Amino acid sequence: MFLLLAILSVVDLSLVGVTVPRMLGIFWMHAKEISFNACLTQMFFIPSFYVMESGILLAMAFDRFVAIWHPLRYTTILANNMLVKMALAVLARAVTVLTPAPILAKRLESFQTHIIAYSYCAYMAVVQIACGDISDHIVYGLLVIVASVGFDLFFIILSYGLILRAVFRIPSWEARGKALSTCGSHLCVIALFYSPVVFSVLAQILGYQMAPHVQIIIDNLYFLLPPMLNPLIYGARTKQMREWVLRILHCRGARG
Repeated sequence: MFLLLAILSVVDLSLVGVTVPRMLGIFWMHAKEISFNACLTQMFFIPSFYVMESGILLAMAFDRFVAIWHPLRYTTILANNMLVKMALAVLARAVTVLTPAPILAKRLESFQTHIIAYSYCAYMAVVQIACGDISDHIVYGLLVIVASVGFDLFFIILSYGLILRAVFRIPSWEARGKALSTCGSHLCVIALFYSPVVFSVLAQILGYQMAPHVQIIIDNLYFLLPPMLNPLIYGARTKQMREWVLRILHCRGARG
């Protein structure tokens, strides 16, 4: 579990690294222009790190599933080499799924406007301002969503359905509480990560037209909220991390 947390932290930092500097340039210095090649670079890296984080959350859901269903075999099933293989699979999927995005976008010949209503270069935002038939691009965008976030969310829900099934078979209420508490922080992170996406997709399906500034805020929440709150959630709910932080604070207080 701690190896997955470390990988999640690296992905969070990478996601912030490719989004926040450009956003600050736009909001603070009014640097609203970006070269097409830089736009293509953002188009690959930003969704790639997002898909990686979604995959890591799925791996963590599988970790909790094994911990509840096979506690005695946990260290055998999820040895470090298995976790590394899972992380490499997450990385390979992100690269495979997102590599076509900048290639397809570069083939777009002309645009209706050069203004994107986002603080970063989103693939569909660029496609929607292009001239000509964009049906192939829309199909590709839907396939990316289904093969990444849709796939992960389905199996996360399935994993927690099986976890709840196992937990409610436990006769002791105290044991049930302990079993559920091990999943609490992960459930908080999942809700935080997927809520903006689900809200945005439902709004589009139901035909609700959001104001541009609201859409921009929600799109930025995709990338800013999880990296900001994940350390706080896991730090507060993980006993070892909580004790480590308290020990450091106690040592500093004693020195002062």
